[in-house]
Amino acid sequence: MKNFFTSLLGSLTALAIFSIGSVICGFMFFAVIGSMVGGGGDSRQVTVEKGAYLVFDMSVNITDAPAQMDSSALMGALAGGRNEPDRLQLRQVTNALKAAAEDSRIAGVFLCGGFEPDGYGTGYAALREVREALEQVRAAKKPVIAYLEQATVREMYVASLADELVLDPYGLVLMPGLASQPMYYAGAFEKFGVGVQVTRVGKYKSAIEPFTRTGMSPESREQMQKLLDDLWGDLRNDIAAGRGLRAQDLQVLVDREGFIQPEVALQRKLVTRLAYRDEVIDDLKTRTGREGSAEPFKQIGLQDYIFTLPRTTGPAIPPKTETAGKRGGGKGAVAIVYAEGAIVDGRGSAKDVGGERFARQIRRLRQDDKVKAIVLRVNSPGGSATASEHIQREIRLARKEKPVIVSMGAYAASGGYWIATYGDRIFAEPGTITGSIGVFGMQLDMQKLANNVGVTFDSVKTGKYADTRTIARPKTPDEMALYQRMVDWIYEEFVGKVAESRNIPKERVHEIAQGRVWSGAEALKLGLVDEIGGLDDAILYAVEKAGLGPNYRVQEFPRKKEMAEVLNEMLGGRFSPEQSDARVRAGNKGAVNELVSRIQDEAHILNEFNDPKGIYARLPLDLIVK
Repeated sequence: MKNFFTSLLGSLTALAIFSIGSVICGFMFFAVIGSMVGGGGDSRQVTVEKGAYLVFDMSVNITDAPAQMDSSALMGALAGGRNEPDRLQLRQVTNALKAAAEDSRIAGVFLCGGFEPDGYGTGYAALREVREALEQVRAAKKPVIAYLEQATVREMYVASLADELVLDPYGLVLMPGLASQPMYYAGAFEKFGVGVQVTRVGKYKSAIEPFTRTGMSPESREQMQKLLDDLWGDLRNDIAAGRGLRAQDLQVLVDREGFIQPEVALQRKLVTRLAYRDEVIDDLKTRTGREGSAEPFKQIGLQDYIFTLPRTTGPAIPPKTETAGKRGGGKGAVAIVYAEGAIVDGRGSAKDVGGERFARQIRRLRQDDKVKAIVLRVNSPGGSATASEHIQREIRLARKEKPVIVSMGAYAASGGYWIATYGDRIFAEPGTITGSIGVFGMQLDMQKLANNVGVTFDSVKTGKYADTRTIARPKTPDEMALYQRMVDWIYEEFVGKVAESRNIPKERVHEIAQGRVWSGAEALKLGLVDEIGGLDDAILYAVEKAGLGPNYRVQEFPRKKEMAEVLNEMLGGRFSPEQSDARVRAGNKGAVNELVSRIQDEAHILNEFNDPKGIYARLPLDLIVK
């Protein structure tokens, strides 16, 4: 009995301590929330000193779309400090750099760190827009200084136009060119007993090859080589021009050295000088009037500077387009809809372009009289043909009411091109991966896998095709013919839509389709896009088409979630996919972790194959250019 009361007393004491602690933590939690909400979500007081340098730490992932849920500030506050975000939106970066060019308080820009691309972020099309924004800083006679330690193609592409490009004496220029190395699963599927049956149209439509082959088909290798040659040629030429070199000389250096050591990079004028970080910092102190001081050089971080800028404005209207205001000059909004991620049926997750969700959003914007034009920003490899058509249908309806302009990011291929093709005008970057006008169907069967572990299937049906959509057995020849007819029909629809929207003869579309991917530069020659340009170019064109004056506003969709929604999802234990991925990827730098991460990405992609017909307009699963 004594032991019983001792145990009971201990349990009650522990329960009391836990309850009191929970109450205290709850008060702290809601105090933090109250302070954040009271401060508009961020209570920082940001000041910009006269003569400061804007510090752009490139150790981020640059995405087209804004984060739908910003819980990083909340988590950082609860942890006792503010964590810097690991992602930035492209418009935030370019707007900040362009603002810095005109800001009399900003003396120059300092680049450092290395990009951390993830998913569809930090593509070369996006980096071109960043580079063009930096050119405006230089045009304003403000120096751009870059300090790099391990410089890949991405960092060199952005930093190559710097007035001073400094490399660490023990750093390296990792710029051997571009490569794509897909993973193939046919061997593993065969080993474990997973059957794959495919239907497709287009000899270059290689999206199903990872499941049916152990290496590239000749057609896939041909198109990938052409694509990489186009992308690399554009990047190499810009890097060479930025450093005052001839493109052919840079190619010789890259092919000879592979990994370019500091002394060689200096000798060949790829960099301006070699110096340690502290030496560069001391130089910046001198430039900002703090030579020999214990204080840091005058500076403001890019993220803090973004916080000082208005959030609803678009690019300034240049004089040549201000005449558009004479046709109306009215006030109104340009809505930017970010279609970033794979296109899936239904609502989709935060990382996907859900056909139902995006079609509804465009419909709402079409019916909103305050929205005078829509800019569709596409950064997608495609996906569900059904979902793509639902979105395209709303685009076609919206065009009858107001201008719909398309801006292509890193990817706008297959279903990504499907939803873009009816835009009033299509903008792409030279490095945009687009086209891939083709269709495929993929049917999996798990019969052998199930049988290997003692699971069997049986069936009762009322019609020949009643159990066609089963995964319990392979499809019969008649069933595969049925799927092939659907694929052929969808492909002809795709080709017909491109022919109609782009005013290209259908026979010609058949020639340039076949599932082949093209660079943005080639797509312009083929008539698949109208103009080379970035998101700001598309916005300005939309403003002109809508007859808006300089006081137009910009609205972005999908919108950012309110704090109450964030709290509801967090307290309910539902975190967004990007949060979950961030946890998994945290610290993933080793070879094993990289392999695991890629396999996880591929598994997520398989989940995206949810078209009700089993028919897809999508790029190869692993078209990753490094």
